[in-house]
Parts: sequence; structure tokens; C-alpha cells
Amino acid sequence: MELIGKITKGSKIDQIYLPKKRIGFSIGNYVRIIPLDISIETIKRNKPYFYNIGDIEPIKLKITKEIFAIIDKEVKNQNIIITGSFLDYGFNFNDLDILIIKNMLNDAEEKQIIEIIAEKIKNNIGIKPHIILIDNQSLIKGLSIDPLYQSMLSRCISKERIIYKIDPEKNKINYKILDLHLLKSKVLIDNFYLLTGSEKYYYTRNLVSIYLFLKEKKLSKEMVEKKIKELFELDKKSLKQNLIDKKEFLKEYKKLYKKTFNLIMKGVKKQDDSK
Repeated sequence: MELIGKITKGSKIDQIYLPKKRIGFSIGNYVRIIPLDISIETIKRNKPYFYNIGDIEPIKLKITKEIFAIIDKEVKNQNIIITGSFLDYGFNFNDLDILIIKNMLNDAEEKQIIEIIAEKIKNNIGIKPHIILIDNQSLIKGLSIDPLYQSMLSRCISKERIIYKIDPEKNKINYKILDLHLLKSKVLIDNFYLLTGSEKYYYTRNLVSIYLFLKEKKLSKEMVEKKIKELFELDKKSLKQNLIDKKEFLKEYKKLYKKTFNLIMKGVKKQDDSK
């Protein structure tokens, strides 16, 4: 493992600063310093970009680089974005979402590539990922009509720099698509006892994301989690561990579901009337 640092002038001794997001080199380790024999531009090109991520474990940085390498070998891409609860601090490796930005293929080719990449990641790293293969234009469009993409890109690691700008005032809401997304969250109401805590969290997050999106909010993972805590008086950990009271939780959940559903139906009617 190598880390690149720049020598800077200090008042008493010169120094080299190392990034906190690193693999290895714990505090107290002795290291050897040698001159760099390649250009810093080459180093920068191979460095991932972090968005709204504080501390992250070295093992997750190593996994991220392995995932990038696996995908690069299988498909030519414009960017790779890793998101999901995998990026949360702590040993949570299950919720791993991967967006691969590339030119579109036909459905059969896309399905085959996704299966190959998912299998290699599972075999090499031991994690079963959720992979979305999408072209650049579809992603840009999705950011304006689908809360899923806004939430995913609000906190992520990417292979290349992300330049998408989200303007809540210009969201072109497709209410019929949102209706389909909302329907997923109805599963929690009908199958409360059959779902795990992680599944309950997923459907609750989906519902709250849609509600905030309809209120023309710029979505972020932190905003969604803050709203969940405000509405249900629960933090993410309690919800994922199934430490919830069914009666009180479902009371608020159904209330929010109905409110969100009514907003969508008003939007669908308005769009239909304008045609």
C-alpha cells in the first residue's frame, strides 16, 4: 500500500499530511518516505471522489477499489458510483448499491453484464450488490423525476467526478412513476410481521423520500433520516433492529402514506387535465 503526500514547510520541522480516508498506515506506524517517480496527475486520475462522507473504514475503501477494478474489466463505463448504507460508519456491508454509467445496451446484454458483475463481486468480496446500469442522459432525467436517484447521489463514492446539479425548482415530476414507487412501500402495511427491520427501514425510507420529493425538497440521505426520526420518533438503528411499536408506528406510517398518495393523485389529475 502506498499513500501520496506533499512536503509542506512548518515552523520547526517540515511535514507531510496524510488523508484520514486511507487504507492502512495507522497512527503510530513507522513509514519510509521516498520520492514520487510518477506524475501527480496520474495519481489524481486514479483517486475516487467522496461526496458527503466523513470517516470511512479502510476495509471499505479497499472494497470500493476492488469493485471499481472488477467492473472496469467487464464493461467500458463513464463512471461508477457506490452508495447505500454500505457507506455508513460501522461494519454494515449488506446494503451496497452500485450505479454504472455507460452507453445503453439491449435488455438481454444489460441483464447478462449485471449478473456477471454481481457474481464476481459476491465471489471475490463476499457481498451481494444491487446494481443499476444506466446511461448518462437517463440518469440526468431521473434526477429530476425520481427521488431514488437524488437520494443515492446525495452521499456516495464515485470513480469520476460527479457534475450533476439538482435544482428542486425545476423538478419535472412524473406522478405516475412516483405512484409505482409508492406502491412498494404499501408492502410494509400489509406484511408488517413478515418483514425484517432492514426491510422496514427500506420501505419507510422510500415513502419519506417520495413525500419530501413531492414537497419540492432537495433530497439527501440526512434529510430523509431526519424526517423519519421526526415522524416516527425512531432513529435508523432502532428501525433496522425492529425495535418499534407496531400500533404507534403503523398509525403514523398510514397517515403519511395517505397524505403522499393524495398528493400523487392530485398531480396525476393535473397532468392528465393539461393534455
